[in-house]
Amino acid sequence: MPEAPLLSRERIVLLGQLVRYAVTGVFASLVNIGIYHLLVKLAGFDPNLAWTFGFVGAATTGYVIHGQWSFRGHGGRDRQGVRIARFAIVSLISFALNSLWVWLLVQHMDLPIWSPYPLVLGVTPLLVFWLNRQWVFE
Repeated sequence: MPEAPLLSRERIVLLGQLVRYAVTGVFASLVNIGIYHLLVKLAGFDPNLAWTFGFVGAATTGYVIHGQWSFRGHGGRDRQGVRIARFAIVSLISFALNSLWVWLLVQHMDLPIWSPYPLVLGVTPLLVFWLNRQWVFE
C-alpha cells in the first residue's frame, strides 16, 4: 500500500506562496522602514507622517511583486480593477494596524523608533497574507 505524501499538492503550493510572500514582504517592509527611519531621523518628521510615506512606497512595491511573483498562478487575473481596489483596502488595514503599533509604542509609550518593527514584521504580515490570498488574489 503506497504511503500518502507528507505534504499534499495544495499545501506545497500554499507553502510556496507563503515563502514568496515573506521574501516580498521583507523587501517591501525594508522600503517602508527605510523611508520611515530616514524621515524621522534625518528630516525630523512626525513618526506617523513618516510611516505614511513609507507605507506608500511599500504598498506600491508590494502590489507589483505580490501580483507577479508571490501569488503567481493563484486565482484569475482578469479583474484588474477589482484586484487593485481590494489590494488597496487590505493595504489600508495593514497601514492602520502598523500605524497603531507606531503610535502606541513610539508616541504613546515613548519607546525607541524601532520598537514597532517586531509587530510590523511579525503580526501584521500574517493577517495581510491571509487577506491577500483569500480575497485579493483569489
